[in-house]
Amino acid sequence: MKILTVCGSGLGTSFMVEMNINQILGELGVTDVEVNHSDLSSATPGDADVFFLAKDIAEGGAHLGNVIVLDSIIDMDELRAKVTQVMNDHGKI
Repeated sequence: MKILTVCGSGLGTSFMVEMNINQILGELGVTDVEVNHSDLSSATPGDADVFFLAKDIAEGGAHLGNVIVLDSIIDMDELRAKVTQVMNDHGKI
């Protein structure tokens, strides 16, 4: 399974969310998920199974497919809940 975190420039925000998702996956004991980051203009639907985007670019990323919108990119509780739900939905936990 692949997850792609996406932000406007593909640098700061998406990389921070990628690191936080990796931390959460570690807490959940999930090891077979690849997490990467990208800018919105480079991301394509085939890049990942699930895309995490901040709400400010969610409309621009709607074409990607399975998009998880984060209301707050710094809210670890929100991210943990959404990652956990995605892992449940994909049979990883």
